[in-house]
Amino acid sequence: MNHLRLEIICWSCLLIAMASNMEAASVWKLPTAQMVYEDLEKCRQESLEEDAPTLRCLVKKMGLWTDESGYNARRIAKIFAGHNQMEELMLVVEHCNRMEQDTSHLDDWAFLAYRCATSGQFGHWVKDFMSQKEVER
Repeated sequence: MNHLRLEIICWSCLLIAMASNMEAASVWKLPTAQMVYEDLEKCRQESLEEDAPTLRCLVKKMGLWTDESGYNARRIAKIFAGHNQMEELMLVVEHCNRMEQDTSHLDDWAFLAYRCATSGQFGHWVKDFMSQKEVER
């Protein structure tokens, strides 16, 4: 009888954990250029205008980065889904994330992985995305 109770408790905990993970994942929304610029300004002030800490702060605020696993390639690909190259973009982001991974220097990891990933076509997409804000003005 106690074994059955323990099993029910374990399954209940598992379901609660799964539900909370799904809820956290569903809360994330695609960022707009306006949101990025606002977060960027806050991050610049917090990091005293230094590039690597500013970038890490920004991508954390956007929900695109965790200190444990780096960039979330799937979320980044969703932002640029209109280019119809989600799988390729995810591969590039994942490759750069692994290549530059350095958990003892998180700011550098974020910055170097970003530079790696944006050195090609993705870099042009980022510039186009950010220029949307300038068009809105």
